[in-house]
Amino acid sequence: MSDPLNRPAGHPYLTHIPPVMVSPPRGPRWKRRLAGGAAVLVLVGGGGTTGALLTEKYLDRAPAAATSGTTGSTVAATTVAEDDELAPIVAKVRPSIVTVLVDGARESSLGSGVVLRADGLILTNNHVISSNGTVSVRLSTGRTVPARVVAADSTHDLALVQATGLSGLTPVTFAGDDSVAVGDTVLAFGAPLGLEGTVTSGILSATGRSLDTGDEQLTGLLQTDAAINQGNSGGALVDTSGRVVGIDVAIATAGDSTGSVGLGFAIPAGTVTSVVKQLEAQLDS
Repeated sequence: MSDPLNRPAGHPYLTHIPPVMVSPPRGPRWKRRLAGGAAVLVLVGGGGTTGALLTEKYLDRAPAAATSGTTGSTVAATTVAEDDELAPIVAKVRPSIVTVLVDGARESSLGSGVVLRADGLILTNNHVISSNGTVSVRLSTGRTVPARVVAADSTHDLALVQATGLSGLTPVTFAGDDSVAVGDTVLAFGAPLGLEGTVTSGILSATGRSLDTGDEQLTGLLQTDAAINQGNSGGALVDTSGRVVGIDVAIATAGDSTGSVGLGFAIPAGTVTSVVKQLEAQLDS
């Protein structure tokens, strides 16, 4: 069977990638634990030595809507009318989106990331790289390079990864938190279900959401109905100017559903840039 992602032979992700989720392997780590009829899922895709890719990790606690509010954002970003083209925005942002791979002895995982510096400094979620394993980064061109984790903030679920041997990459541009409002058009970039180079569109559905993933207490999140799934973790949520307004981090889903139901969440750009400055200061100290 041909590999739709054109991965090299022998790569642990060289498995069939179906258009729907595969059943998770047995074991207590993957036990489905639901609270209030809903589950919060972090968006990292996983694969074990059995070849099961795209397994989902359920996290107990209530859905985001149970502890939500709205912020006072009043300045709206430019919105896109139905007949406007999104392709120029995609072309602008896509070179700055990467896939983050973590290959371990017993399992592997896959998430997304954004380019912060031309020399290969990458931002992703902490939960993407939290498992032990060898880290690598795949660029939008398809080139894969070794990488290492250089800083992490588990409280805000963010981490910095340094890819090696790179130059001339295109960094993302971050928007201010006051530049986005509920109802604005947004696009989500990443590798959902391992399908790299994917982009989806929707609107900003709400601001100021809170999530208890069981590992972190995340507050002030953006909510979107743009379709995001496992593998989108660390990817970009951008406005119609191509600026990053948030970093995708989780979805809420109900019952036995494991896919997007239009309830995705992203860490807002203001929080992201503040944490990145702190992490970069650690690198320079």
